[in-house]
Amino acid sequence: MATKEECRSALEKLSDNMARADHGIRGASGFDRSLSCHITDLDTTFTGRIDDGRIEVLDTHDGPPREKAQIRLAMAGDDLVAMVDGELNFAKAWGSGRVRLEAGFRDLLRLRSLL
Repeated sequence: MATKEECRSALEKLSDNMARADHGIRGASGFDRSLSCHITDLDTTFTGRIDDGRIEVLDTHDGPPREKAQIRLAMAGDDLVAMVDGELNFAKAWGSGRVRLEAGFRDLLRLRSLL
């Protein structure tokens, strides 16, 4: 089972990957949204922002998200680490229910260009 530190590190690596993606730069311009990522097996939530194609984690707390972020993710810590390491395909994980993503329709379209 992934630790809180491994999950935070995975979010930082995901942020770096998103920032380096050439196709993501065009889609990220001006994209500023609140974000929560609930790690279900640790019952821990990372909160922050996606801004110009980068994820900035601002806080970590126990339990589910306290406020409704514009983009909400939920998954097991091992799945987060596996996705970032390229061992788990995001679309397949989302389609099978291993990863939950909630966002407005326009945000989903913008996220698609970043991921």
